[in-house]
Amino acid sequence: MSDTYNYPAEIERDEDGRYVVAFPDFGWGATDGATRDEALTEARDLLRELIAATMRAGKNLPKPSRATKRRPLVVPPLPVALKAALYEAFREAGVSQRRLARDLDVAESEVRRMLNPDHATKAATIDRALRRFRQA
Repeated sequence: MSDTYNYPAEIERDEDGRYVVAFPDFGWGATDGATRDEALTEARDLLRELIAATMRAGKNLPKPSRATKRRPLVVPPLPVALKAALYEAFREAGVSQRRLARDLDVAESEVRRMLNPDHATKAATIDRALRRFRQA
């Protein structure tokens, strides 16, 4: 499981002078902005969507590559980073949603919501589930 969900972004200028940002670790998706700062702000939203789409597809999140001066790190919004940590811990543990629900003494529907990147979940709830995996 990764301990960070910060990914390096490649930034290039296109023929119109706009700053285009992509995340090579994911291999798809791009965004842009009129300025470098605007493009990096948009990149944070793109990174949130790349992580969420990977989770929705049930695929492994890529391991973040190294940042460089030319490839700055983009930090995703905290809620999606927490969901990604739970998602990876859940996948690595190889337990069912039913089993996790039983271990946490919650309904299985609550576990589905916790693993859903599009559903808001309190940080304390995710922390409780992550602690369950650390104890196992």
